[in-house]
Amino acid sequence: MVGDRRNMAPYTLNLRHLRLVLAVAQTGSVTKAAQICNISQPAVTQALKKLETHFGSPLFDRNLNGVFVNATGRILASRVERAMDLLDRAVSALGTAPRLTASTARLKALIEMAHSENFSIAARNLGIAQPTIHRAITQLEEEVGRVLFQRTQFGSIPTRSGQMLAQAAQLAFAELAQAEMEIAEAIGQGTLSITIGGMPLSRSYVLPGTIADFQTMHPQVHFRIVEGPYETLLAGLRRAEIDLLFGALRSPAPVDDILQEHLFNDELVIVAAPQHPLSQGAAPDFAQAMEFPWVVAIPGTPARDQFDAHILKSGLSLPATLVETSSMILMRELLHKGPYLGVVSRLQAESEIGKGLMTALPLGIAESRRAIGLTVRANWKPTRIQNEFLDLIRAEFKSR
Repeated sequence: MVGDRRNMAPYTLNLRHLRLVLAVAQTGSVTKAAQICNISQPAVTQALKKLETHFGSPLFDRNLNGVFVNATGRILASRVERAMDLLDRAVSALGTAPRLTASTARLKALIEMAHSENFSIAARNLGIAQPTIHRAITQLEEEVGRVLFQRTQFGSIPTRSGQMLAQAAQLAFAELAQAEMEIAEAIGQGTLSITIGGMPLSRSYVLPGTIADFQTMHPQVHFRIVEGPYETLLAGLRRAEIDLLFGALRSPAPVDDILQEHLFNDELVIVAAPQHPLSQGAAPDFAQAMEFPWVVAIPGTPARDQFDAHILKSGLSLPATLVETSSMILMRELLHKGPYLGVVSRLQAESEIGKGLMTALPLGIAESRRAIGLTVRANWKPTRIQNEFLDLIRAEFKSR
């Protein structure tokens, strides 16, 4: 269970079999589940055996009095219920069907098409023939009674209905991925993973020590750190490709389906190479500093907004020579290649300053305190191991 969420094991699970698990767990009877799902009793029994083989653990205890869901089965049933609710609510919102009966393969095709917006690319990514993708989308459109993609000269763009259903499908598969991990935790087998959207501060200040400490306790946990602009990371979080974001919080929150948790505050600092002219002699002012080239955060980030606002409020113009980047490494190297100045998180620069690679100049940026913390999906239900990692972060940083 490592890598891109779209290629993880839950896509091999049969959604109809998973609905059977839920029916048996809720009724306590294979016979009643068969009647509810309108299939034969032997078919239900066979489906349960396949799932138990897949998960490597019994899901039900069987005796003369009936079939009873066990602890592992309750884990799966809980996640399946959440997954099916996501799918069924999405279809219900379209007003065309009470629930979705599409196969895993069709929903996989839908998700890939929503990402790639091109039948050829989607087919190549899934390793199947292009007509198979066409057929899957057509069958889905017939089932839900809606056009899911608008064919244009630029590609096949998902309609609002297509976007809604693809989002629900991706979140549903994420619930099944969580089920895989919860069961792996329960039986002590398999690979566990945590995917983090790491903004610049977290990559240099928060995550290295926290991950190292956590893996001494749980060496079987695989971490995947995704880097990129905030908007890209947020999109990955909302699609359940990322479990959590750590870094500067946004005020107000950009969308209503996420939760932000404030842990501590940070502020900006102006840095230079130790040999920079402004690091020698009397304390400089911003008018002098504006004569040098600068390395700054990319537009739209909290750090850049605060820097720009401070310069304009001071009655100055932005530097004529700018390098815009979120890379601490690039900033450090530029500071040593020329007379550059940089503006960066104080905590992010702490290690570099401590090693003598940078020096902090006595130039303050008014009102540059930033809220730092966690961002997760509002409906996310972490596994026990994921919760332990969150608690470790909170214990480490909430008091700072």
